[in-house]
Amino acid sequence: MKKTTQLKNLLHSPQLEFLMEAHNGLSAKIVEEAGFKGIWASGLSISASMGVRDNNEASWTQVVDILEFMSDATTIPILVDGDTGYGNFNNARRLVKKLEQIDIAGVCIEDKLFPKTNSFIGTAQPLAPIEEFCGKIKAMKDTQMDDDFVVVARVEAFIAGWGLEEALTRAEAYRQAGADAILIHSKNSDFTQIAAFMKEWNRRHPVVIVPTKYYSTPTPEFEKAGINAVIWANHNLRASITAMQDISKRIHKDKSLIQVESAIADVSEVFRLQNAEELQRAEAKYLPPSTPPSQPETE
Repeated sequence: MKKTTQLKNLLHSPQLEFLMEAHNGLSAKIVEEAGFKGIWASGLSISASMGVRDNNEASWTQVVDILEFMSDATTIPILVDGDTGYGNFNNARRLVKKLEQIDIAGVCIEDKLFPKTNSFIGTAQPLAPIEEFCGKIKAMKDTQMDDDFVVVARVEAFIAGWGLEEALTRAEAYRQAGADAILIHSKNSDFTQIAAFMKEWNRRHPVVIVPTKYYSTPTPEFEKAGINAVIWANHNLRASITAMQDISKRIHKDKSLIQVESAIADVSEVFRLQNAEELQRAEAKYLPPSTPPSQPETE
């Protein structure tokens, strides 16, 4: 089944579905092996892994380069955090064209201004005019070649300090403009804003949430509210930061590997995730017998 169809089916599933964050080919493969049906290519995580801020400091072409490795490494669909679409409708439709070329299943764009600011930084972030953002959605949907390619419209009304009425108005406008699903976002520590939205929304179109701040809400509450998909948005990145900080400090302190070797992945696991054995089989099949086979490096 096409990755686009997989993602579309996931958003219309009768049960609550989950997407897990990844930010490069390795983390994407790990997410698939863990059993997730879909991947969230987080803008925050990808930019952080590049050592830059989540303010469109990484160009969209640099992000696409990473997405191509992620796509090649996996068989499950990837939903890309496309920020604001990297500009106006023309930038956004070109993004769709490029994402389809590398077998990305869908993209989520948010109704803020370019360059964007991460939703959890500051207050009262300005939003794009509704008509302009609807035009961007229409341009993206008109551009896609695969009917199942997914465009998710992310509503930032709560993030910007607006109320429920504005959130509902924007979500309905984006639905009518052709968005395949709505991502309703909140940085409150409880589920009340999202629950109020879902009650009024009344299951008229698929809804995706990102419960990074209201993580203590029991998952059954999401199901009860009628939410279709949950994104665990940045947890592989955050886990890797903790692990790398701990191991680097320990090695620096001990000036030795004796105490850490048993606590980290064996080099053979790295080779497995890289699919090194496939290359060795291919060499046996395609290289002349006199050609020395390659050996995985250990450094």
